[in-house]
Amino acid sequence: MSTENIEPVPVSPPATVDAAATATAAPQSESQPTSAPTAAPEVATEPVPEAAVLTEPAKAAEPEAAAAEKTDASSTEEPQNPLTQKFTDAEWKAVKELRSQLPEIFAKAYPDASPAPTEVTLWGITLSTEPSAKASVVLAKFARARNLDVKQAAEMLVATLRWREEFKIEEVMQEKFDEDVFGRLGKVFGKDKEGRPVTYNLYGAVKDMKAVFGDVQRFIRWRVQFMEESIKLLDFETIDQMVQIHDYEGVSMTQRDANQKAAAKEATSIFQNHYPEFLSRKFFINVPTLLTWIFWLFKPLISAATLAKMSVVGSGAKTIGAELSQVIDPTELPKRYGGQAEGFD
Repeated sequence: MSTENIEPVPVSPPATVDAAATATAAPQSESQPTSAPTAAPEVATEPVPEAAVLTEPAKAAEPEAAAAEKTDASSTEEPQNPLTQKFTDAEWKAVKELRSQLPEIFAKAYPDASPAPTEVTLWGITLSTEPSAKASVVLAKFARARNLDVKQAAEMLVATLRWREEFKIEEVMQEKFDEDVFGRLGKVFGKDKEGRPVTYNLYGAVKDMKAVFGDVQRFIRWRVQFMEESIKLLDFETIDQMVQIHDYEGVSMTQRDANQKAAAKEATSIFQNHYPEFLSRKFFINVPTLLTWIFWLFKPLISAATLAKMSVVGSGAKTIGAELSQVIDPTELPKRYGGQAEGFD
């Protein structure tokens, strides 16, 4: 099961301290851990194997460029894009098997539909038995999240489609949220050096936690909407992941009420089960000492692949900038985090 999406949520900042001036120093750590944060296992992205050597004398002189276009048996006649070209043979096998099961998956996901749909749109991509490079990228996410176990990947896809219908995603995407509250909690700004969008979760930006968590389901709807809007920035051709930065400046880890805990639990479940493999890197900055201790306590239980995706960083623009600039160019990084960009308020 993927663990990249454990969702930390805002917790009450100290009532008498200015959030902008209360970054609690946390020792720097070597590293989608998203509390004792954890992230999904990194998936191998080997280049497509070189084309097989032709043995017929008449074809031996075929131009190198044409030979390079040939693919192995796993991806023969498959539509390709830069992301699918990185699939391994095992990933192609899983994607093809999962695609062949889509009619059955759709029937299970929409049992009341008669007849069952022959295609479904997920994150703007049409899924059907007709091969498509972008659809292959989406299917690969489910396969990777379940370690290429096609049966489990199919179950995850069924559950995701059912959840989206029950959650009424289309209605949630039209919902308006108080900009003075929720607009300050989440920001999308800039890209990393590979072109991935960077999202910021600013947990100390709102001091009135009751305004955020007084209605847990409203918070969940906002958090899902924020994730969906971030996904719209992915083209599923060259980019299919994002970078998340969780800023704990001004946050107290000791003042969590029942609503905050319930929101964290539900958000974690949603993102673990229904948004597979969307995080490339996850940074925790201005981390309170308590959270740093929790991270180190659980670190031995986290896989090396997961640790490679996440970093727990201390406080101060210089310290934060030194870490983030390894992934994000300074021109794309706000000055408050040691970059050169004006960023956001």
